[in-house]
Amino acid sequence: MLKRISLIATAAVTAATAVATALPADATPVARKPLSHVRITNHFDLVAGQMPENIALLPDGTADVTFAGSRQIARITPGGSTRVLATLPAPADGGTSTPVLGFALATGIVRAADGSTYALYATGTADLTGLWRLTPGKAPERIAALPPDGLPNGLALDPHNERLYITDSVLGTVWTVPLSGGRPTAWSAAPELAPAGFLGANGAKVHNGALWVTNLDQGTLVRIPIRPGNRAGVPQVRATGLAGIDDFTFTGPGDEALATLNAPNQVVLIRPDGTSTTVLTAADGLQNPTSVALRGSEVYVLNAAYTTGKDPNLLLAHLPGRHR
Repeated sequence: MLKRISLIATAAVTAATAVATALPADATPVARKPLSHVRITNHFDLVAGQMPENIALLPDGTADVTFAGSRQIARITPGGSTRVLATLPAPADGGTSTPVLGFALATGIVRAADGSTYALYATGTADLTGLWRLTPGKAPERIAALPPDGLPNGLALDPHNERLYITDSVLGTVWTVPLSGGRPTAWSAAPELAPAGFLGANGAKVHNGALWVTNLDQGTLVRIPIRPGNRAGVPQVRATGLAGIDDFTFTGPGDEALATLNAPNQVVLIRPDGTSTTVLTAADGLQNPTSVALRGSEVYVLNAAYTTGKDPNLLLAHLPGRHR
């Protein structure tokens, strides 16, 4: 296990170097602190590979998360307990053929209205890479195969059309799959999704008639309209200069968003005009933040500690004046 974690750490250091060199030095926003009541509520086991990658909030106050290195889906209660729901099967080669990173990892996660949890898994192997569904009382099952030479990463749910959107950070593609599963369709492979040396399209959310996607290498937030017949419209770059941008969430019905900057150890508030402000930093406890979610005015930030190697955790904060 220690050897595997060391390999993960090595890949992550390479990642951080790629992010640092691919984007301009002036990409860091000016800092201020509109968030309050910042505290760490959960600490995870780094040695066991519990590096939290993505989060889905449930109506009862709990949250489902993916642990990248341990290939697990877990549930966190409001009281702070963590229970592993499932461990995805290990690839025969241990994950060393996973593109770019060299280790198998669980990535994006969403929760559907029927109680099913959907998660992405990247292994570099054709038998396991893809979209997995976890239904209460059943073992996890793969319901859509994805290209093993890609890296499925961000996962977004459109509940109205019962459709999922999947970003591939290596192939620079957005795939779409019905909620029931099946053969994925390449929805968009626009240049705005492409990597620039490391990883491209990353986080994804359906919002206001569009799929919004981050690009880690390009440091951008991109809006792609969803046209009739589920066709992809022309991408619009809505924010730039966001070095290492990973996941994001909208703060309300408008286009203001909170986003995690992984290697810089920041959470930023992105305004509708594309300008941004730093609202959390390493001084607040960030350790390579990978995911952010919002329940009412409560902000959830997952920290994987990929390169810091210290304290993978869940951090909570209060965002005043926001209601959902």
